[in-house]
Amino acid sequence: MAGRRAVHERTGKVLAEELEVPGLIGMGIGLMFRRTLEPGHGMWLAPCNGIHMMFMNFAIDAVFLDRKERVKKVYSKLPPWWGVVWWEWGAHSVLELPPGSTSDIGLRQGDQVLIS
Repeated sequence: MAGRRAVHERTGKVLAEELEVPGLIGMGIGLMFRRTLEPGHGMWLAPCNGIHMMFMNFAIDAVFLDRKERVKKVYSKLPPWWGVVWWEWGAHSVLELPPGSTSDIGLRQGDQVLIS
């Protein structure tokens, strides 16, 4: 499912204009095996509190969110095959974004992300 977008409330910066929201099988596959993730696109994995980079062909920014879509943790430019973010305490979902998507925003723990 697509059509959702993610906006950083404090700055008004659009993190993703087009968010994919996969079903159960899609969550298991995620972005694996894709060649790239286009600017302005992303994937919202919910519920999810951990990710891996196995079989990934490109880096991503990963934004872990709590149940109210507030930032718990940001991982910038996770490299392909990097490994695993096993479990982010208190996270309920993850935004997977193109690398560098979060670099000029200054996302901080507790910042609100509006997903609509």
